Amino acid sequence: MGIIATIIVGAIIGALARLFMKGDQNIGMIWTIILGAGGTALGWWLVEGPMGSDSTILKWVVSIVLAIVLISLYIGITNRGSSSRRTRM
Repeated sequence: MGIIATIIVGAIIGALARLFMKGDQNIGMIWTIILGAGGTALGWWLVEGPMGSDSTILKWVVSIVLAIVLISLYIGITNRGSSSRRTRM
């Protein structure tokens, strides 16, 4: 995939992943695209490589699931989720 296609598909996958996630994800558009592109790259590699499939639908589904995992990891590492903020006593 070219760089422009990667950005476009990453934005779509990242947006779909955030749509399916529960709660508020306090991350910006750039991180949504980066993590969506990462999920896409991993998903397409996983489906085409070890799974040996060429199903486009399966590539999209696996990409969205992996993007959800990446976004969740990012939120967990950076503590940007609304439910994970600590209150001062």
